[in-house]
Amino acid sequence: MDLCAVEDAQLLPGIARTVATGLTIELPPGYEAQIRPRSGLALKHAITLPNAPATIDPGYRGEIRVILLNLGKESYLVHRGDRIAQMVIARYEAVEWEEEEGALADSSRGAGGFGSSGR
Repeated sequence: MDLCAVEDAQLLPGIARTVATGLTIELPPGYEAQIRPRSGLALKHAITLPNAPATIDPGYRGEIRVILLNLGKESYLVHRGDRIAQMVIARYEAVEWEEEEGALADSSRGAGGFGSSGR
């Protein structure tokens, strides 16, 4: 779903700031909201979310505010009603970690990091 600004906000180049949406939600356990940039704002104005995708966990009860970052060279004005981000509701599995002594199972990739799996 699209998230819209409920306030005017000036985005200065290189400075992150939050913009209010006026939206509050109550997610059930096992669900999260993911906040993502809008591709048109990114392409046309270099506006993005520095923490994309942002996560809203089911325990949060405040207003959803979107952190926007202007990567462009010019100031950008968000107007009340502008679509500023997208939100996806997703299910997740909660895990509990257990510490174990010993080696990890072998894999074809091993400890190979960035770029080790090829193109």
